[in-house]
Amino acid sequence: MARPIAPASRSAVGSALDWAFFVVAGVAAIWLSVLVGQASFVLGWGELWFAVVYWALLAYLVLPRLHRILTSIYVPDYFIGRARTSDGLLGDPVNVAFLGAEAQLHAAMDAAGWIRADDVSLATGARIVRTTLLRRSYPEAPVSPLLLFGRTQDFAYQQEVDGTPGKRHHVRFWRCPEGWRLPGGREAHWLAAGTYDRSVGLSLFTLQVTHRIAPQTDTERDHIVATVEAAVPAATTSVIRDFSTGYHARNGGGDSISTDGDLPVVDLRAADPGAPDRPPTDSRDRRPAPTVVGAVLVTARGLFAGLVLLLAVLRRDDVVAAIRQTVPSLPASTAEAAHVGIVVVLGALAAFELLVAWRILLGGNGARVLAMSVSTVAIAVQAVALVAGGASITFQTNLIGLSLDILLLLALSSHRARTYALRARTAPKRISGRPGDTAAL
Repeated sequence: MARPIAPASRSAVGSALDWAFFVVAGVAAIWLSVLVGQASFVLGWGELWFAVVYWALLAYLVLPRLHRILTSIYVPDYFIGRARTSDGLLGDPVNVAFLGAEAQLHAAMDAAGWIRADDVSLATGARIVRTTLLRRSYPEAPVSPLLLFGRTQDFAYQQEVDGTPGKRHHVRFWRCPEGWRLPGGREAHWLAAGTYDRSVGLSLFTLQVTHRIAPQTDTERDHIVATVEAAVPAATTSVIRDFSTGYHARNGGGDSISTDGDLPVVDLRAADPGAPDRPPTDSRDRRPAPTVVGAVLVTARGLFAGLVLLLAVLRRDDVVAAIRQTVPSLPASTAEAAHVGIVVVLGALAAFELLVAWRILLGGNGARVLAMSVSTVAIAVQAVALVAGGASITFQTNLIGLSLDILLLLALSSHRARTYALRARTAPKRISGRPGDTAAL
């Protein structure tokens, strides 16, 4: 009798499969950019439209995936005092640490005049674009996701400047893993990365629209600590001198950063939490935009199958006639049965796709892998057909369908979608807030 696969083996197989999907999506994104470029010349698009479409493909599909593939090879996957962007590039420096329960941290930031940022979503993303362009206030504007400990920030706080989200103080917070210590053995419950957004511009490395930060990150670090100390008398701060070597570098957007390498550790364990402790926050429990996009695209496949089903039912005689024309020797009764079979298959396919989309939205990893497998097969079939001398892929043939499969694969193979699907279903432990309590988070 075959032995069951060990959990470690299943994990290794799953990681290898995810890596394969990740690379295939990157190669497919490059292919898509070439196809769109060729199609644009055939259709005679104006230079401006072509430039916009091609920039969007490069900035939001091709370059981020290429960076992520390459940085997974050469960027260390352990704590080095820097956050990482979703593209795998080194991001902002980790420049503040905190001790205390989550409720104490929220109470301290509220008292210090900081406003908690909204989570990133399609709606909040659209709102920050609109308010930035119109120079309107949005005090809760979301901040872009940065990764530490393999996950995005658990929450972020900010202080808007000049009534526009284009300029702001902001700081991201990550809960430290259970039993984790700073290099040198010092305890920390939270790590934070604070920087000052000075304007909006294009990322030097991905060409995406992003905030440009002020290079003096120590100034923002000291501002965060000073506001908390002024608002929370019970807070005490110690500084780990030369925690990292002072350096000048660039963050994931290409902005210059500099730091002296010191790390303040703010102890809030003696502070009043201000309100009953809420359930612990964990960014892995928030449904990320790539997961939503993937579920929407799978839903679109299901709705398309449903539309074809509806047409097959409404135009029954035409379908039966087409079947008999394809196979002239087929009896009428058999053609009728074939029509029924087609209707049943289309109905099952539509229902199956909608079920998979729902499971993806709920964070089902099996459904995510299944959807990526279907898209990978569809992409591979079209690539093989093209190499074998088939019809060119254009807007008049199947470029739109191919684009949707590639977008689905890019979305569901992303780090954020994978982390959400594989997240632990158990909440992190709480900290009591008492000084000297080293209970894990």
